[in-house]
Amino acid sequence: MTLDAKIEFPVIEFRSSDLERGTNGWYLLCKKVREACEIFGCFEVVYDTISTKVREEMFRLMKELVEVPVERKQKNTSPLPYHGRKLTKHVHYLIFCPGDTIHTMGTQLEVLNKLILLMIIDSYGLAEDSLKINYTTSMRMMKYMTPPPGEYEIGLFAHTDKPVSTIICEDQILGLEIEVNDGQWIKLTNLSPSSFVFMVGDPLKAWSNGRLKSTNHRVMMSGDKDRFSIAAFIMPNEGTIIKTPKELIDEEHPQLFKDFDFMKFFFFAFSNPARHIDSGQLLYDFAALSPPVSNAHMDK
Repeated sequence: MTLDAKIEFPVIEFRSSDLERGTNGWYLLCKKVREACEIFGCFEVVYDTISTKVREEMFRLMKELVEVPVERKQKNTSPLPYHGRKLTKHVHYLIFCPGDTIHTMGTQLEVLNKLILLMIIDSYGLAEDSLKINYTTSMRMMKYMTPPPGEYEIGLFAHTDKPVSTIICEDQILGLEIEVNDGQWIKLTNLSPSSFVFMVGDPLKAWSNGRLKSTNHRVMMSGDKDRFSIAAFIMPNEGTIIKTPKELIDEEHPQLFKDFDFMKFFFFAFSNPARHIDSGQLLYDFAALSPPVSNAHMDK
């Protein structure tokens, strides 16, 4: 394992003047987003539409939530990975004074996620319905405990994400690391107070016919402060089929993955047999075509 500070992690600023679809600024952003997702599978997005005030209030509420008795939090469970029950209804309004901070944060993260997905679609010149899925946004709040003094330990094991995509909101405590090459990791540093991290998930990689990268990432903890983060996941509804558009399949790019049911893949990824398979390999074990199929063969 090595850490290389010389590799520059992509940082893309979303200025409001460039977010009007069809403008030159929009298409320049689309190009930058696509390149970042193809090379790194993720990028830092500077997006001040979500105010610092909302972020600070969200983390304040989150830290209060950590102190809620375990038996009460256990009522907010779900058998589906990445899910609890509806947070605003079952936790926030029962435990804290009424407010709309969690709803506001969740809604704005969903808007940002959808915006980036639309940029990816436009960057390939595809119709908007090429990634038309019914989904919910699942928002998770995570606390990583301070390690013993002087130690450097895993807060979250290395993995690729299983939802379509993820937006991560950090609390300025370092810890998130990205694998940029086989065994070569970089720690994300100097994130601005207006920054978020977008991650390509395995289903989006499959949809893109492997053009987009679902990157391995982890959390490594050091120092003397707990770390908090918020993640918003795009979770397709039951029955959703992940399918590569025909426009992304040709002789140079034969079809790598079969069409597959998202929820079946999702449960497979969290099954007992999957525990013994590298996270980045799970998509291939579940859906890879061998050999890959090109459009020329598909038309015969």
